[in-house]
Amino acid sequence: MPAPQIMTPRQVVLDALAFKRPGYVPWAWEPTQVCARRLREYLGTDDLTDFIGSHFLDLGSQLRRFAVVDGDFNRDAYGVLWDRTIDKDIGVPVEWPIRRPEDLDAYRWPDPLDPRWYEGMAEAIARNGGRLFTRYKLGFSLYERAWTMRGMTDLLMDMVDRPEFVDRLLDEIVEHNLAQIHRAIDLGVDAIYFGDDYGSQRGLIMGHDRWRRFIKPRLARMFAVVRQAGKVVCLHSCGKVAELFDELVEIGLNVFNPFQPEVMDVFSLKRQYHGRLAFHGGLSIQKTLPFGTPDDVRRATRDLVALGRDGGYILSPSHAVPADVPPENLVAMMDELRCQVRSIP
Repeated sequence: MPAPQIMTPRQVVLDALAFKRPGYVPWAWEPTQVCARRLREYLGTDDLTDFIGSHFLDLGSQLRRFAVVDGDFNRDAYGVLWDRTIDKDIGVPVEWPIRRPEDLDAYRWPDPLDPRWYEGMAEAIARNGGRLFTRYKLGFSLYERAWTMRGMTDLLMDMVDRPEFVDRLLDEIVEHNLAQIHRAIDLGVDAIYFGDDYGSQRGLIMGHDRWRRFIKPRLARMFAVVRQAGKVVCLHSCGKVAELFDELVEIGLNVFNPFQPEVMDVFSLKRQYHGRLAFHGGLSIQKTLPFGTPDDVRRATRDLVALGRDGGYILSPSHAVPADVPPENLVAMMDELRCQVRSIP
């Protein structure tokens, strides 16, 4: 008899993304720096890898491209100065390189094929050996890259007053990104992850018409390259953005994250888009995880596991877990997730 096929975390993710019934509901999440420190202290370990058990191997983090300027101030490869006094993971932009539209004429983009940006990726993929689902993280992938370089208020005003400038800035960002996308695909990742927040908790920041005018066609161009290579397209956008789902599916999106329960009905949307769009996220980091009891977290996790049993779903907190989440609640979440794996015959 042939040896039974080993069900790797990667295969469980692939089954879920193909809307097959996976062996169990996969998961992938990460803590913020302060949350990770509290969790390590609580668990008495220096390494959270086994505890988290993420089914994703994420590569190419933008956070490697920051240089310390002074204390909590860091400058990224694009010339943006970030204040990390409070937010230690990313920070708040306080100085940007495109102060006037004409500054774009003299702006010099960082080399998107800088070997340092991909350092260790090939080795990590080889060590992984196909066990985990691999993603290249293209953070600040379009709108976010533009507003961090220009300033959010100015960019939104430019969309009204200087649309030709916005077109040019976004087109240059796309060209810069495409070089990275092709490099990551050549390295053999399973997916490209686009990080690009479009929403507040009340709706789209720039409105639907301007999203369709400035963002959609450029996302379509980048998504097409990924899909043509047979890879998975993942998009992260915080906020109330469910009105975009049909158009995102139209241009090739496979997986949407973070699936915030505070601004969308995750149960209804999961059923509505089954077979067309998979979701990653769904467990509240604004209510249940920080303010619920461990029993509350267990119930919420079980409900989401039930939701994902027919595929199309990867369970996760609805963002990187912040510092105010008690470690006990994360232990409760992981107990429930691993319970389903232990129950496999």
